[in-house]
Amino acid sequence: MEREEMKVEWDMGVANGRQKEFFLARTTFVAYGGAKGGGKTWAVRTKAVAGAVANPGLRVLIMRRTYPELEENHIRPIVSSVPKEIGTFTASVRRMDFWNGSSIKFGHWAGDQSELEYQGQEFDWIFIDEATQFTERSFNYLKGCLRGATPYQKRMYLTCNPGGVGHRWVKRLFIDRDYRTGSPDPEANERPEDYTFIPATVEDNEYLIKNSPEYVRMLSQMPENVKRAYRYGDWDALEGGYFSEFRTDTHVEEPMEIPGSWRRYRAIDYGLDMLAVLWIAVDGDGRCHVYREWTREKLIVSEAAKGILERTLPNEDIDATFAPPDLWSRQKDTGRTMEEIFRSCGVSLLKAGNNRVQGHMLIKELMAKRADGRPGLVISSRCKRLIGDLAAIQADDTDPNDCAKEPHEVTHTVDALRYFCVSRFAPAERPGRAESEETGFLGGEPGRGYLEFIY
Repeated sequence: MEREEMKVEWDMGVANGRQKEFFLARTTFVAYGGAKGGGKTWAVRTKAVAGAVANPGLRVLIMRRTYPELEENHIRPIVSSVPKEIGTFTASVRRMDFWNGSSIKFGHWAGDQSELEYQGQEFDWIFIDEATQFTERSFNYLKGCLRGATPYQKRMYLTCNPGGVGHRWVKRLFIDRDYRTGSPDPEANERPEDYTFIPATVEDNEYLIKNSPEYVRMLSQMPENVKRAYRYGDWDALEGGYFSEFRTDTHVEEPMEIPGSWRRYRAIDYGLDMLAVLWIAVDGDGRCHVYREWTREKLIVSEAAKGILERTLPNEDIDATFAPPDLWSRQKDTGRTMEEIFRSCGVSLLKAGNNRVQGHMLIKELMAKRADGRPGLVISSRCKRLIGDLAAIQADDTDPNDCAKEPHEVTHTVDALRYFCVSRFAPAERPGRAESEETGFLGGEPGRGYLEFIY
């Protein structure tokens, strides 16, 4: 390596066979991995730095889900291995700049906040390390950053293991090769020739086997489904997240006309970041059918109420609309609650319970099969957002009985469903009635505020 007639030696290491395939792949999207121990992270670091050195002016982005992972797996190893004569790292902007005008920016994904951070940014190569920790929404957003006037082919490199919130979309694109091609806009269709998957297992990483033979034993001693996924890269072993019982062939039904005799409900999760609304019908056997959904970002309450009413048909008799209790909190600036604004706009709400674990467990109970072989909860195939979120949401790392709150974008429809389910078994509050401080339940005789009537 020459710079101003000064030679700099830099040892990048030796790639194994699978890593060489990764380095040489030229499609727009390249995924590498499957099993653990295949040398994915080293491949990302080496490909990124070598590309920056070999291609003057190349703009590279390396992404991990969290900053500690980013620092431990990429920033420190790259900064310590790259000679200062080749590239210098600026901690304040988390970027390494090379003498030839190339750069590597190090980023982590923090949901909606990151969308604002990367809005308008341009990169030639983007690396998503551990892509199954990213949602499909974040993947699609980052694809929009693959642009610019440089002459280099824009590419995205991903590494991945089975499991995680992004399991389904990674598996769809790179394992099942199930591409969306029905759009009337040709540019919106996914093209099979743009995607390459390079499978790797721990056996491909001779360096790891030689220096850490106990790692292979550790993988082999994991529970059977985890071993199949992490030891052998089986993408069918860890299909489920928190709702591991959810199956599209069991819980998804074709759209149907809802009989007039069935009771109908709505459930909402509202925030300025996202409104999620579900329409749910309960048949004569007590089976719950989610038959419509609507999600929309950045709506004020009056806009949300208007949209809900517009999407509720004139002949639909909605018995109750369940909502999270924080909508009853008074705003400091106006003294009004969001529930009051919803009500003034024509959408009356019932306050649902907010016990997360109880609500999520009740969703699981509804998913269980009944005596007739069908579950207590079925979802119309039109409700694609809810179906995807139920499949994607993971267990909380600190409480396996609860769902993870991150990434936040997959929680909204699940929370709406939770408010409905927890209200099936617990009293719900009607506006304008006194609440007992001792029990939290409504005083007076049971009425429409109590949901025993559902069945």
